[in-house]
Amino acid sequence: MTNIQPQGENLRKAIQWISEERQEKPDQNAAILAENAAIKFDLAPDDSEFLLRFVKEPS
Repeated sequence: MTNIQPQGENLRKAIQWISEERQEKPDQNAAILAENAAIKFDLAPDDSEFLLRFVKEPS
């Protein structure tokens, strides 16, 4: 993942949640995780798009 610092608190929480989910279940689909996080943390469309790009980037 990149070192870009997200601006919104909900976006930060979503990234943290995805990180925890990936540690527990590394085989989970990144796009599904991003979609679930966007719903769970009520992200704006721009934040949701950022999150999807962020999780799909190679480590």
